[in-house]
Order: sequence, then C-alpha cells, then structure tokens
Amino acid sequence: MQYRDYYQTLGVSRTATADEVKKAYRKLARKYHPDVSKEPNAEERFKEVQEAYEVLKDPEKRAAYDQLGANWKQGEQFRPPPDWGSGFEFRGGPGRGPGAAPGGGAFRFEGEPREFSDFFSSLFGGAGSPFADPGRRAGRDHHARIEVELEEAFSGASRMLELKRPKVTAGGQVQLETHTIRVSIPAGVSDGQLIRLAGQGEPAMGGGPAGDLYLEVHVRPNARYQLDGRDVTLTLPVTPWEAALGASVTVATLGGPVELRVPAGSQSGSRLRLRGRGFPGQPAGDQYVVLKVVLPPAATPEARALYERMQRELPFDPRAGLT
Repeated sequence: MQYRDYYQTLGVSRTATADEVKKAYRKLARKYHPDVSKEPNAEERFKEVQEAYEVLKDPEKRAAYDQLGANWKQGEQFRPPPDWGSGFEFRGGPGRGPGAAPGGGAFRFEGEPREFSDFFSSLFGGAGSPFADPGRRAGRDHHARIEVELEEAFSGASRMLELKRPKVTAGGQVQLETHTIRVSIPAGVSDGQLIRLAGQGEPAMGGGPAGDLYLEVHVRPNARYQLDGRDVTLTLPVTPWEAALGASVTVATLGGPVELRVPAGSQSGSRLRLRGRGFPGQPAGDQYVVLKVVLPPAATPEARALYERMQRELPFDPRAGLT
C-alpha cells in the first residue's frame, strides 16, 4: 500500500495547532466538495481531505500517526511496523473492522466513516465502536495493544506497563503523558485475546464510574516454537541412525524437557505429537515435533571411508521410480 502524508494533504506543518488543522480542512472541503467543485478529480481529493482531517483532528490518532516519523514521502510503498500501536492508549472499546487481527482483536474508533484507504485501515482498523453510548454517564473505555513473549503467554506473568495517552494542551498542541499500570497476564493467553482492566479507562465526570481499559495481547514470534492456536510446533534435528533405528531423545517443551520415542524408519518431515504439551486451556493444546534428519559431514578420512562403505553396501536409491 502507499503511504499517505496527511499534513501534505491538508497543506499544514507537522506542528500545526488544532485550529490551524480545522481551518485548512474547511478551506479544502469547500474547494473539493463534489456538489460544487469543478476541479478535476474533486470527489477523490475530497475523500483524501476527509481522511487526513479524521486523523489530524483527533489527538490520539495524530500522536500515533506521528510516531511513524517524518521521513516517509507521499506515495511511497508502506507497511506498518510489526509492533505498530504497542504502548498507545486510545479511546473506544474492542470491536471488529477491516484491520482486525487474525486472533480476533483490532479496535475501532468512535464515529469513523467506513470508506477510508487501506493505509488508514492498516493503522486504525474499522469504524464504529460498539462501546460508544452517548447516554452513558460512566467514563469511556480505552484500549491499548501489548506484546508479550511466547514464554510469558504460556506461563503467565505480571508486568508493569507504561502506556502513552495523547493530550491536547491549552495551546492546541498534542503531548504524550504516561499512564503506568500493573497487569497480570494469564497463563495460556492467546494471540489477539483481550484483557479487561476494570476502571482503568477514562475517568467519569460528576463522580460516575470510570471506563475500562482493554489490552489486546499480541504474542511475539519465537525462534524455536511456532504457535497455531493452542498448539505449538518444534523442529527437532536427529541423526540418520536415530531416524533409521529408532531412539529415545530429549525434546524441549514450554513446560520443560520430556522424552520422546522416535520410531524406527522415520524420515525428515515426520510429525510426532506430544499430547497436552501445548498451551494451557480446556482442553490444552498439543506440541508437534517435526523431525529433521541431519547428516554428519565427511570431514575426516574415517568419515569419508564410512560413507564410501555405505555407498557400496547399502542398495538404496532415493530417486527410484522418478525416472
């Protein structure tokens, strides 16, 4: 997708105040409104102006957008960083939209139109929070995204989080203030799962109850294990004789090492299951072990002689039937 420079679209500087952003938007909206404009591509330009204003008028969206940096140019190919949105606290509760994560997360902002660009959706998700209730007297719910290691998600953990809340100063500038909270990550939490912290959202006016804070959990990729729901997969190197003759080998799991029986005649790619050794749950997931036969190098005269003897004495053709 292409990067969109919202400041360039509205013709304002990155330090523009809220009033300056609003003034620029109103001027361009009048210029490109499809009902009155005679400008070429007026409808498309009007949509671009609307989208830019939707981001820059909102302190939260603007602060998050600014974290992308000022080095991107309009129209450049763009992909959001893997940890995009982590550490930011936004208004609105959880919902589903075009930017929803595979695990069921993604959040919506209040009052968003539905016809924005892929660039917008990749950063801010869809429209219309189900938690936005104009008649509600409690404080509004907030949401944030946090990233955890695979081991933390498996065993559970207690973390101190520093979340950044955008705030508009009296002069109309956006500043970030830090909101520090302690959160208990439950054992077996899945990617995209929501953790609700009651009363940690926006304070209410007039003594009403505060809103809640929803944390969307994202599990970082792990170099050793691949996570699929509650199941985990591990690639295990084995020797040719262990695969051919069978062997009992030690295998790492998230819950600690266990013994695994490799059946005689196993091949690279053989898939063995350790029942219940995946993520905790009802029921618990499994761990799958994928065998990878690793050949010892013919690095010495003795090793080379052994391979030559195998070549002579073992009637084996792995390509039999392919010609």
